[in-house]
Amino acid sequence: MTSWQLVRVIAGTFILLSLALGIPGSPIFVSQWWLAFTAFIGLNLLQSGFTKWCLMDSLLRKLGVPGGC
Repeated sequence: MTSWQLVRVIAGTFILLSLALGIPGSPIFVSQWWLAFTAFIGLNLLQSGFTKWCLMDSLLRKLGVPGGC
């Protein structure tokens, strides 16, 4: 799996988990402040779309995950 694929898998996992922790109807609800984490991830994805730079991608490449498109 390449770094850009892992970025999307990690971001999707974080979004789903933070929604589950932040929505009051969820069985694993903790606090609505988890929705701020969801917004943070969304802003980072938006920023990387405009700047073509993603911190998670850079970290994964430094850990030895191959890049690719």
